[in-house]
Amino acid sequence: MVTADLSQKHHPVVGFLSRSSLSQTESYIDDKEFDIPQVDTPPTLESILNEPEDEDEPFILEDTCLLNTENIDAHSCETSSLASSDSGDRTHLKRNGHFLNLDKVDAGLPTAVTVSNVIAVGTSHGLALVFDQNQALRLCLGTTATGAEYGAVSALSINHDCTRLLCGFAKGQITMWDLANGKLLRTITDAHPPGTAILHVKFTDHPALAVCNDSGGSVFELSFRRVMGMRTCESRCLFSGSKGEVCCVEPLHAGPELKDHPITHYSLLAMASLTKILLIGLKPSLKVWMTFPYGKTDPASVPLLAWQFVAVQKTINPVLAFCRGDTIHYLLVKKDEFGIIHVIKQRQLQLNCDLISLSWINPRTLVLLDSTEKLRVVDRPSQEELETVDMAELQLVYNSSHFKSLATGGNVSQALALVGEKTCYQSVCSYAGQIMYLGTKSVHIMTLRNWRERVDHLLKQEKFMEALSLAWSLHEGTAKAVLGLFADPAKRKGVVADKMVEILLQYVDRSLKKCPEQGKIQVMEQHFQDMVPVMVDYCLLLQRTDLLFNQIYPRLVENSVARGVFLESLEPYILSERIGCLTAAVMRDLLSYFQENGMMDSVEGCLVHMDITNLDIQQVVQMCWDNQLYDAMIYVFNSGMNDYISPMEHVVMGNKLLVYISCCLAGRAYPLGDIPEDLVPQVKNQVFEFLIRLHSVEAAQEEEVYPYIRTLLHFDTREFLNVLALTFEDFKNDKRALEYQQRIVDILLKVMVDNSDFTPSQVGCLFTFLARQLAKPDNTLFSLTFSICTLLSFPDDDSRHTERQQVLLELLQVGGVVQFDEERLLELAEKAEFYQICEFMYDKKHLYNKIVDCYLKDPLRKEELFNYIHNILSMPGYSSEEKQLVWVKALQHIKVSQTRLQMICPLEHTPGRESSGFRKLISDPNLIRPFSLILFKKHKLHEAAAYLLEKKGNVQGAFEVLLQETGNEVQSLLRRVEEALHDIIALCQRSSHGLNQQQREVCVSVCVHSPIILSCDPVYGKGKLAEIQGLILGMLETFNYEQTLLETTTNLLNSDLHWSLSHLRKAVSRGLHPRQYHCNICLQQYKRRQESEEEIIIFSCGHLYHCQCLQRKEVGVLSERQYSWSCYKCTSNQGSRPADRPSAESSRSQKSTNKSNSDILLCQTTVTLEVNIICFIYLYLFSIVILFK
Repeated sequence: MVTADLSQKHHPVVGFLSRSSLSQTESYIDDKEFDIPQVDTPPTLESILNEPEDEDEPFILEDTCLLNTENIDAHSCETSSLASSDSGDRTHLKRNGHFLNLDKVDAGLPTAVTVSNVIAVGTSHGLALVFDQNQALRLCLGTTATGAEYGAVSALSINHDCTRLLCGFAKGQITMWDLANGKLLRTITDAHPPGTAILHVKFTDHPALAVCNDSGGSVFELSFRRVMGMRTCESRCLFSGSKGEVCCVEPLHAGPELKDHPITHYSLLAMASLTKILLIGLKPSLKVWMTFPYGKTDPASVPLLAWQFVAVQKTINPVLAFCRGDTIHYLLVKKDEFGIIHVIKQRQLQLNCDLISLSWINPRTLVLLDSTEKLRVVDRPSQEELETVDMAELQLVYNSSHFKSLATGGNVSQALALVGEKTCYQSVCSYAGQIMYLGTKSVHIMTLRNWRERVDHLLKQEKFMEALSLAWSLHEGTAKAVLGLFADPAKRKGVVADKMVEILLQYVDRSLKKCPEQGKIQVMEQHFQDMVPVMVDYCLLLQRTDLLFNQIYPRLVENSVARGVFLESLEPYILSERIGCLTAAVMRDLLSYFQENGMMDSVEGCLVHMDITNLDIQQVVQMCWDNQLYDAMIYVFNSGMNDYISPMEHVVMGNKLLVYISCCLAGRAYPLGDIPEDLVPQVKNQVFEFLIRLHSVEAAQEEEVYPYIRTLLHFDTREFLNVLALTFEDFKNDKRALEYQQRIVDILLKVMVDNSDFTPSQVGCLFTFLARQLAKPDNTLFSLTFSICTLLSFPDDDSRHTERQQVLLELLQVGGVVQFDEERLLELAEKAEFYQICEFMYDKKHLYNKIVDCYLKDPLRKEELFNYIHNILSMPGYSSEEKQLVWVKALQHIKVSQTRLQMICPLEHTPGRESSGFRKLISDPNLIRPFSLILFKKHKLHEAAAYLLEKKGNVQGAFEVLLQETGNEVQSLLRRVEEALHDIIALCQRSSHGLNQQQREVCVSVCVHSPIILSCDPVYGKGKLAEIQGLILGMLETFNYEQTLLETTTNLLNSDLHWSLSHLRKAVSRGLHPRQYHCNICLQQYKRRQESEEEIIIFSCGHLYHCQCLQRKEVGVLSERQYSWSCYKCTSNQGSRPADRPSAESSRSQKSTNKSNSDILLCQTTVTLEVNIICFIYLYLFSIVILFK
């Protein structure tokens, strides 16, 4: 619903108040009390408000039906809506504005409002104006003199039967008025501490009980009594403001229909302080039921409370909605079967705004007002925000002055004054599904539109799509904030469906009226393409095809473009089977339109999805025949005439005919759907009769017998036989069908065998098909002749070898050829290379040794031989003789290899050869792979293992095996060379003193030309001693230089490291002197006594802290189980976080890192030099060896 524009009309009061009502009012007004002067002729209210010198408008409430509860939709109580609506309707609220002018009676500005069966408005001059249900001014309570003494009206409350009015004032007084006659009943001045303003005063459901809340944050219970004709009021403090100011109170009110609810007897009261929510019960005795803290909130946020009875799990219980800031919480109060009261927290609602008002407009909908004066409508079950309305123009009245207690000197806390900046408790009130907002110059009443108003509002704006979408959500019960709709689904859908029909007809008229009369045809087509599918969709959703074809289509036919778009738009609905039946006129127009526009594919697609019983069958068949629409023709014959044979007689369609025959035999309709169950046996018999016909209907003299079967076999033998195979799968106990099966088999044999028209491959397909039928356990065919096995085993061509072998094997396994000669069959199998057949025959005769030959000859199973031999030798169930024969047969195929290493192969399961072995190697690697590879690796026969891996294709594995062996040999060689060098060195040391110079040169010359030196560099292989001597001396000189470089570098690094460590040690051991003798965080002096347990930390900057103070400020960084501290004051002055500043610990870490880098550099240099030294040492040894040899 949309918010209505603010009314700008001027309505005189005479229209709402007659003279008789005025005279009746006068009898209740005390002239002295209101300071009314005596006059001869009292002026009427009309004459006062219509004085010409004042142009201000009077205070009137325009819409007389808004506050009259009898005019609320009678079905509003039956509203039920749970799911989401996709209607796009964002207009749920209806707003009515009413102008105020209080200057006529010197009432001042409006300050508070409350509503029940009457409206009461409090003013800044201490007056309370009361209006009746017809929105006519009924009472003016109080005087300006009293207002000057008491201050402005700060709070109002009307009791549940609308007989009493409580007025709270800014200076702390409370008055009670009789709304029947306007008489002042009580003036209460001692209910709470003096000097505080009344923030809230509210009746409870108990007729003699009320509560008030003052600006001191205290809450008091007011008990009204009448003793010996005297009206009294007793006050009791419920909550003291010294424990935390309460700024909002809300008693639970129950309507007349819920007066017997078990919770209402406790007189629940919710109180909102600045820190928490308190839920207490006033009856039978004061009891706190629950406290709930807010958590972290903005100190300026306003605490809000609102009660509502809500149906939860089919039980109606009160729910308290409360918030402070942007999060709404819900508390459910329920009483269980044992009489125990439970307060249960429900899920919360998170918003992105700061709320200043919270109201229930019905059990499912909340109306919120945020600090920017935007009104938000929220659906509670789904927590979806339905609408947002800007209320800035209202100029809402705030209660800030009362919360600051300006009338009594402003003696309130800063926290309460800060909250009071945005409080508007007394400017918002709700009653009977309406919420009233009080502005400085107007009153706005917000109500939810009922469902018809929401739809009609969209229609007025010509938003037909949104209106239809909203109506459908109402029809399905998924719309939110719904009023005036039946709860019963059947009634709801009936009422909304009628409204949708009305909208659709209006939509059709608008589409025709808004169609562009001139312009391109594409523009007109696009116009109707946007609108026609919407009409079709909603007609189908409502299941009103009669509306679509009998009312909407005749209107669209008037426009040729609209007619064409409508007919084209029907195609997707027909193909998706959303439309299955058309009227005769629409079907005729559809076919003619598609035919005129060359859309024959669309015709065929639509025909096979529709009921065509209302069409001219002959015309449709002729059209399909002329345009070769075979699918449509078959569908027309089948569905229109129950004729399943004519399509096969008159239409030759190749693969399509095979599919059609398959569908008919399987009980499925072509091209989609199923054949009616009562027609399935009849259709199968008709198809079989058609296939086994001896001649066609119009047969020529030269026609061969069984023409239909011949045609299908010639077209695709294999597929036709597959169709028959699938059909025979369904034959179980149907005797007639089994007869047809045998008959067709006989015809196939008669037609194809010994007939030159069919190739051997086609005949092979036939016998494969027959063999599979015989192989079934429940086979009912008569036994076939030995020619089947012969053709399977030895055809003229070599096609499908594996398939034929498998078929024959299945036939043998089910015993299909037990009466045949096994020797002859074995001979045929060997010729056809059916080794699995041979294995089957040998296995039946227990000739397991001959099966070894079958595995060796079969290239597909050759590698499985050793597994088979292992199973025979190791598994029980075989005799010793059978195992011996298999073992001997296996040895016949094993050859001895003299060029390979010996291998030990234990044969634990070989009969008579326990604990014995043999030294043999199979020459064929394909036969020995499964067993030999493990044994080769076990006995370290690396060359054999690499050979097998190479043959298997695992080149990487073979390379790794050989590389591992080579590495082992190289290590062994190096060890032997090292031992030889030690021996040579020892020899030189022992004999060097006994050799002269010439002998030494001879030794050097011999060593230079040794294989070791030659292998190092062939250039010096033929050199002389002088040439080699220069090389060796140069190497020794380089060695000495690099050794000196290494020692110098090591000394420099060690010196630098020693200096760095010494400098760091001095810096660490230096004492620190604090600038002050107190902690720079808590400003408390540290204790100098040694027995004190307090830990202090002093930084190099001179600042001192307690360790616990630094931990609370989170300036320590934990790294490697140690805290690295930073000076809090220095880092704060520099404007960065403590964790971002380098600390003493980080400095040490940096220097430690430098030290580590130095160590790494030293290590790398040392490793490099050590490698060079090792090379030089080896060369030096060689030279020594050469010299001393």
